[in-house]
Amino acid sequence: MKILGIESSCDETAASVVEDGRTVLSNIVASQIEEQKLYGGVVPEIASRRHAESICGVVSEALSEAGCKMEDIDAVAVTYAPGLIGALLVGVSYAKGLSYASGKPLVPVHHIAGHIAANYISHPELEPPYLCLVISGGHTHLVAVNTHTEFRILGRTRDDAAGECFDKVARTLGFPYPGGKHIDESARQGNRFAYRFTHPKMDGSEYDFSFSGLKTAVINLVHNASQKGEELNKFDVAASFQQTVCDMLSEKLMLAAENYGYDKIAVAGGVSANTGVRSRIKRECDKRGYTLYLPEFRYCGDNAAMIAAQGYYDFMAGKRADGSLNAVATLSLENI
Repeated sequence: MKILGIESSCDETAASVVEDGRTVLSNIVASQIEEQKLYGGVVPEIASRRHAESICGVVSEALSEAGCKMEDIDAVAVTYAPGLIGALLVGVSYAKGLSYASGKPLVPVHHIAGHIAANYISHPELEPPYLCLVISGGHTHLVAVNTHTEFRILGRTRDDAAGECFDKVARTLGFPYPGGKHIDESARQGNRFAYRFTHPKMDGSEYDFSFSGLKTAVINLVHNASQKGEELNKFDVAASFQQTVCDMLSEKLMLAAENYGYDKIAVAGGVSANTGVRSRIKRECDKRGYTLYLPEFRYCGDNAAMIAAQGYYDFMAGKRADGSLNAVATLSLENI
C-alpha cells in the first residue's frame, strides 16, 4: 500500500511516498533555512508564502522519484496539527484538493505522531508498546506509545520546548539560525563542567520538563559578562548548557521507563539529531539493558516520510477526513 505524505507545519515543504508504512520510495524536502536565517528564526507569513510556491513542485517530484502516478497512490496523508496555522493551511488545502481530484482517501496526521513514526522507517522491527521521548523546536513530550495510533502523554514541557531553548541560547551566543547544530558542534570543543546550571523540579508531575529557567540563566550569564567587559568561552557555555539539557532529558526518560516498566525506548524529533543527546541516552539505556531506537538523521527533522508512515497506520485504523478538514495550530496528541 502506497501513501503520499504531505508536510508543511513549519518551514519545510515536504512530500513523500511510503509503502506499507516502512519503505520510503521518495522523500523530497524544500527547505527555507537560508531565507529564514536572515531573520534569526521562522517568520510565519514568509513560511506560508514559500509553502504555496513550492508545494506543487515538491509533490510532483515525490511522485516522480517514487515512479508513481496518482492512480498508484492508495491515500493522501497530510499534517493538519499542530504547527503554524498559515503553513498548515497550505498543506491541508493542497491535500484536500488532490484527494478530491484523484478520488483518493484523505488521512489527517498529527505532527507529533509523525515524528514518532519516523522510527518505524529506520527500525522496521519496532512495534508498540514502547516509551518515546519527542524533542523538537516546538515540543518536548514523554509519550507512552500503546499502539501505532493510541498514545498517552506521561510528561511534557511546562514552557519552552528543548529545541526552542537550543535556538534561543545559540542566538545569545551569536550563532546563526538554526542554532541547535551550532551548539552541538561547539559543545564538542568545550568543557561541559565549566558552568553549573540548576535543574528545575515540577510540582504535580515528576515527568514534566521546564526549559525557560535554563534559557534565562544562560542569557543572563552572557549578558552580565558583556556588561562587565568579560569574555566568555562560547564553547564552554555551549558544552555546559548541552550537558544540562542532556541531564534533564535523560533523567526524566529513565525515571518514566523504570516506573512504567518499559525496556524499549525511542527518541524522535529534530533534537534527536543532537549527538550529545543521542550518546547520553544511549549510554543510559545500555546501563539498564534497554533497547534504544533512534531515527536516522534525515528523518529527525520535519519531513513527509514520517507523515506518510503514520498515515499508513491511521489509514489502516480507519481514520479518514473529508473536505471539511481544517488546520489546527494546537492539539494534544491524546485528542486525535
